[in-house]
Amino acid sequence: MMNLIKLLSLNTPRSFRHMLTSFVQAPFNANAWQMPINSALGPLTLVASHKGLCGVWFDDQAHRPDLSHLPWGSSHHWLRLAKSQLNDYFAGKRSSFDIPLDLVSGSDFQRRVWRALLAIPYGRYSTYGELAQHLGQAKAARAVGAAVGRNPLSIIIPCHRVVGANGALTGYSGGMWRKLDLLQREGTLL
Repeated sequence: MMNLIKLLSLNTPRSFRHMLTSFVQAPFNANAWQMPINSALGPLTLVASHKGLCGVWFDDQAHRPDLSHLPWGSSHHWLRLAKSQLNDYFAGKRSSFDIPLDLVSGSDFQRRVWRALLAIPYGRYSTYGELAQHLGQAKAARAVGAAVGRNPLSIIIPCHRVVGANGALTGYSGGMWRKLDLLQREGTLL
């Protein structure tokens, strides 16, 4: 079985490998800006720091943090780039994202899971158990599921590409109807 680092280096585009080195462990606080956008699946709020994109949340998403203290940043470079790339994704013109990520929340384990999600290619899916195995913790499928549900970068870090052991659609903090739409949009056959 291939270790996760080797899997990431083989299956992850160069731009994502660069993004993985951009993850930081600072707490989510000031020095970040927000920008609401409309998407094909409803309103999203984007959050970025000077280092990269920190968050993408549907307005009604579970585990969405309180962003009211963050200033608006519609002219912020990373927010404009994320908006453009998300618009291209929803228009069927983009299958991957090329934007630095500044992952400022989550435990070490959660960040490991979120990094592993980046290795799931467009149009494919994985199971919670497979992700746990790739992380070297075969019995941690439930913990992996909990970390997937706390992903702060919906769509960009493709948590929607994780399904149950039998291929069944399971939870999605943005709503099951959105998960189904995203998988169908990507041509994933379940």
